[in-house]
Amino acid sequence: MKKVEKQDKAQQTEASQAAQDVEAYLAKVPEPARSTLEKVRAMIRAAAPKEATEAISYGIPAFRYKGALVGYAAFKKHCSFFPMSASLIDALGDELTGYRTSKGTLQFPVDKPLSAVLVKKIVKARVAEKDGKKA
Repeated sequence: MKKVEKQDKAQQTEASQAAQDVEAYLAKVPEPARSTLEKVRAMIRAAAPKEATEAISYGIPAFRYKGALVGYAAFKKHCSFFPMSASLIDALGDELTGYRTSKGTLQFPVDKPLSAVLVKKIVKARVAEKDGKKA
């Protein structure tokens, strides 16, 4: 097998394992949070570049694109979306009214996913940051 083919196969194996790890994480999350996170995951996947990959990062599901892009997780009383950019949370300001925020987290109810418009806006802004463009 050629060296490039071995690298491609290794990358496919890593991607497959990472997807299994995310699936395993989600399988452990009780309802209704699991369904909520699955919806958020689908929104992220739809907004992220096709080169983006999934992995477990810091113990939570995350998407990677030129490094960490965004993450999401379930907790006992809420779900969280992690834009991995405190400045982005500050920049969104009024658009986040109604959500509890902190330096790097956007919290939302376990039974109500974020809006697709908001997730898309955050993911696109993070991609722009990663690409060195203005969001």
